[in-house]
Amino acid sequence: MYVELKNLNKRFGGFQASDNISFGIEKGKLIGLLGPSGSGKTTILRMIAGLETPDSGDIFIAGDRVNDLPAAKRGIGFVFQNYALFRYMTVFDNIAFGLTVQKRDKEYIRGRVSELIKLIGLEKMEKRHPHQLSGGQRQRVAFARALAPNPHLLLLDEPFAAIDAKVRKELRSWLRETINKVGITSIFVTHDQEEAVEVADEIIITNSGRVEQVGTPIEIYKNPKTHFAAKFIGESITLADYDKLHGFEKVKGFDRAVLRPEFVHITKVQKELYPHASQRGIVENIFFKGNTLELRVDLGGQKITAYQSLDDASFSVGEEVSVLIYRLYLLGENEVRLEENHSIKSEGSFFI
Repeated sequence: MYVELKNLNKRFGGFQASDNISFGIEKGKLIGLLGPSGSGKTTILRMIAGLETPDSGDIFIAGDRVNDLPAAKRGIGFVFQNYALFRYMTVFDNIAFGLTVQKRDKEYIRGRVSELIKLIGLEKMEKRHPHQLSGGQRQRVAFARALAPNPHLLLLDEPFAAIDAKVRKELRSWLRETINKVGITSIFVTHDQEEAVEVADEIIITNSGRVEQVGTPIEIYKNPKTHFAAKFIGESITLADYDKLHGFEKVKGFDRAVLRPEFVHITKVQKELYPHASQRGIVENIFFKGNTLELRVDLGGQKITAYQSLDDASFSVGEEVSVLIYRLYLLGENEVRLEENHSIKSEGSFFI
């Protein structure tokens, strides 16, 4: 492993920010540290960078223990969410800052900065100041500045947080393509699931100072290993009486279930596909989400959510509909289990 954390602990007063954190990262990977606010992800990033000192545990980079190494000597580039650019410096001088501190010769600095300006697509903007740039352009400059000294590892703390939604989406794609081109091992912190899934090679889910699960976006989405991972990924709801849903029975040791909107299929009552597996509900609300609709449905007192394509049949608030729930995640004491609707299976068909 290129980066390895072993049994890291960090406490701030009475708050345990990192609780026995251990994981490894392969060289060249782009890793997303994903979790809610206060889950400990930024503390992990800052300990790797040398901006915080762990109370116990070890940090290894390229096989070397770096706990006692100052931040400036760890070979790390850091991109902050608020850009942290020097407002009185031009784009060129901001990017050149780290190289100037290293006392590199002027010719090398000129060549390296020109190379990075081309990489971030800001040619002919070298003489502009930060206030003359858009949020996305400023973040590109911050990214180039972090890369300029040729770090071994790149750390990004909520790099898209200060950027509007449309530019954020464009910048995510750009960042992934650029990091792949450069080939640098990178770790970015985010609380945005969509961002982590779209950008990261692997995701590390954090919660209450602990690592919940590590895996590729698809692995984590399809096979959550803990209760938190099952409930945190996607827009899920937790059900206690899941055996009241058609096609599901109570399983011993599994007291609750997690239902995701994509596990629900809504149809007109007259077009019901699987009568024994479906049940009736009432549409309470419909929200337009751009390329999809989000339906809120009352299912015998339980409020559930489903997604619908704009090309599917239209529904109206107050309409009675047929609701087919074709799978759930069952939550045991220390286990998560995927459960399929038994009534669909018994009819010899499988819902896709």
